[in-house]
Amino acid sequence: MADSDRPQRLPRPVYERELLRLQVELVKLQEWVRAEGRRVVVVFEGRDAAGKGSAIKRVTEHLNPRVARIAALPVPTERERTQWYFQRYVAHLPAAGEIVLFDRSWYNRAGVEHVMGFCTEEEHRRFLDQCPVFERLLVDDGILLRKYWFSVSDTVQEQRFRNRLGDPTRRWKLSAMDLESITHWEEYSRAKDEMFTHTDTPEAPWYVVESDDKRAARINMIAHLLSTVPYHDVPEPPLELPPRPLSTGYRRPPRDRQTHVPDHAADLTR
Repeated sequence: MADSDRPQRLPRPVYERELLRLQVELVKLQEWVRAEGRRVVVVFEGRDAAGKGSAIKRVTEHLNPRVARIAALPVPTERERTQWYFQRYVAHLPAAGEIVLFDRSWYNRAGVEHVMGFCTEEEHRRFLDQCPVFERLLVDDGILLRKYWFSVSDTVQEQRFRNRLGDPTRRWKLSAMDLESITHWEEYSRAKDEMFTHTDTPEAPWYVVESDDKRAARINMIAHLLSTVPYHDVPEPPLELPPRPLSTGYRRPPRDRQTHVPDHAADLTR
């Protein structure tokens, strides 16, 4: 990709300033969810390398993991394959005062399972019929459901794949299945269009996040999420550090009786 063809990125200083502001608001949202006993589900879907994982990381960066947790389910077990399709996802839904972010979700059946032939045509059709009903039940029960589709162009996706191949800290993000998405680009596009036709409903609409610019995608997604939830500031209980009590004669055991990790940091400065 030529430099002139690359999407213009949101400047880092602007991005970091706004991200911090939004993350402060996310903490307020978290406290409102906890105090009010609300339940929030956020679904992150999209093509491989579209930026879902990095967006989830920014959302949860400063949140309490006891309140906000990530559900990233592995391949179903043989037992789970015999269950009602939505059953294993139901087990990860939030209780009162919790936020669950699905890093991919029940929509696997409409995407990779359908395109790669991991489910039958009948299973795919049944999913498209049942999914709107399933989500309507969630919403009717009071769950705040938000669904985000991260959209990335084919050229940017391919460049991100190449970057991951050469980065030992991100190589794990690539699998043979991910690379198959290049050769099945149009099939995934048709599957996504069909999925939207059936599941973009008034009760649980899809929100598309343009993500060729990851910085802008994160900012746009978080700002939108905050704008759709009627949260408010929850008064914080007054906290004050107590005075440290006087010593009663405690003596720490000699350090040489304990096993310490080697001082690798000191070696770096020698």
